[in-house]
Amino acid sequence: MIPIKPLNLSAFALLVLAGCGATMQAQVSTSKEFIKAPISVVKKAPLKENELKRWSHLDLIKDSIPGMSVDKAYAELLQGKTGKRVIVGIVDSGVDIEHEDLKGMIWTNPKEVAGNGIDDDKNGYVDDIHGWNFLGNIVNENLEMTRIVKKGDDGSQQYKSALAQYTEKYEKALKEKEQVDFLLDVHNTLKTALNKEKYTLKDVSGITSADPKVSRSKMIMTQIFTNGGPNFDPSVELEDYREHVYGELNFTLNKDFDGRKVLGDNADDIKSTKYGNNIVFGPDKEKALHGTHVAGIIAQVRNNNLGGDGVANNVEILAVRAVPDGDEYDKDIALAIRYAVDNGAKVINGSFGKSFSPQRKWVYEAIKYAAKKDVLIVHAAGNDGYNIDDAKNINYPNDSEDNINEFADNLITIGAINKSYGKNVVAQFSNFGKLNVDVFAPGEEIYATVPNNKYKYLQGTSMASPNAAGVATLIRSYYPKLKAKQVKQILMDSGVMLPSSVVLGDNPNPDQEPVAVSSAESSRTAKMVNAYNALLMAEKMSK
Repeated sequence: MIPIKPLNLSAFALLVLAGCGATMQAQVSTSKEFIKAPISVVKKAPLKENELKRWSHLDLIKDSIPGMSVDKAYAELLQGKTGKRVIVGIVDSGVDIEHEDLKGMIWTNPKEVAGNGIDDDKNGYVDDIHGWNFLGNIVNENLEMTRIVKKGDDGSQQYKSALAQYTEKYEKALKEKEQVDFLLDVHNTLKTALNKEKYTLKDVSGITSADPKVSRSKMIMTQIFTNGGPNFDPSVELEDYREHVYGELNFTLNKDFDGRKVLGDNADDIKSTKYGNNIVFGPDKEKALHGTHVAGIIAQVRNNNLGGDGVANNVEILAVRAVPDGDEYDKDIALAIRYAVDNGAKVINGSFGKSFSPQRKWVYEAIKYAAKKDVLIVHAAGNDGYNIDDAKNINYPNDSEDNINEFADNLITIGAINKSYGKNVVAQFSNFGKLNVDVFAPGEEIYATVPNNKYKYLQGTSMASPNAAGVATLIRSYYPKLKAKQVKQILMDSGVMLPSSVVLGDNPNPDQEPVAVSSAESSRTAKMVNAYNALLMAEKMSK
């Protein structure tokens, strides 16, 4: 499942259910010294639009924003240097390789002749010019727990756990359907009253009506606007919410739905590998939104006055479509990793995850294969606000068979932070765990490419992972002799410390102030990825 967090979904749920002042003590040094977390951060005024679009590139000391100091790294460390091109595998929902802000950043298979219908490089994939689509025409899929429940009770603990989680999730989806239907009725009532398809808070405030339904709808939507913030668009946000809820009931939780039927492949046969097609954005380019956004975070062209800027500047994006709207199959992920490795990727981003993994050993073997080939895999921690050290909350794929000991040194798991440094800097939705999350990166309100030459803010550990992958790509570009395990260690060791106490996960008591705990509970490092520090450490390590 793609870990993406709707920007304003929580506002709807809260509505229906119910609403630093010390001086900076660290200074910018003219010498090349590590950036360290200041003792305190002066609270900055709300970000301007151009700052918000690139906050993940800003610097904690200079800008009072916990970005990755990417701009500082380019200005002070990379001027006049030429890096090596790095192939980055994007295992995701597909990538719009024709996007205006990804021009020149897309991998092309040098051994394949485009459009001749021949497998020129004899790898089993015909005309795989820019990557491969292991899903063919699949768009929607079940969750893995749904697939397990569909197969019936085999007496296993896995089935019992899947059934319990499925039942809870299905009942929640039914309640959310009632909620979204109610909110859409409110929305439609106001559209009729205003005779407008789109409206603002000002429009709603100006409504006068003796109709009790209109008056009630006005009151409810006013509160939604207040919770949603200045950029809230009810038409867009409510449709996103409806699509999410109905998608659960119609596809991800629907036991009668078989998404793989259209592909004609047996997901339980790992030896059958030649399936799918070469259309790397899939049958509907708009559905490649997630993968295109991930690709843009890493590689969108810098300083071209289009959209945002990518973290890395010497990139070739290799698109591998293996993640549907629903849970990915272990077979597809295992083969996608191997495909990216075999075609030269040195970094692979995996912004996906799920709670059950029946054939996880296939994925484990692919991770080990990548390790042997010196490929770093950067993986999103997940968006449930869970401690994934707890066995019941494991987020697959991972690099540990017992959730304690790592079997490989080339996979790094990334949690998400927001743009406000302080005890609430860890994004509320982000998973955490002092054993199974390695480090954090910006993942809230990240601006990047989406299909058909558009741009959008998205949030989730799905966005944090490519931010970290972008820094990994910088290291592998400018210090190509460093190994994958060294790059992983640099990302972890060179990070800027989180505050000593942080709030982790969803607040179980919304009416009370969330309790902060030691940041040591957050991850292995209690740090945030920092490009400037990482490049300084890479320079030192390379010598």
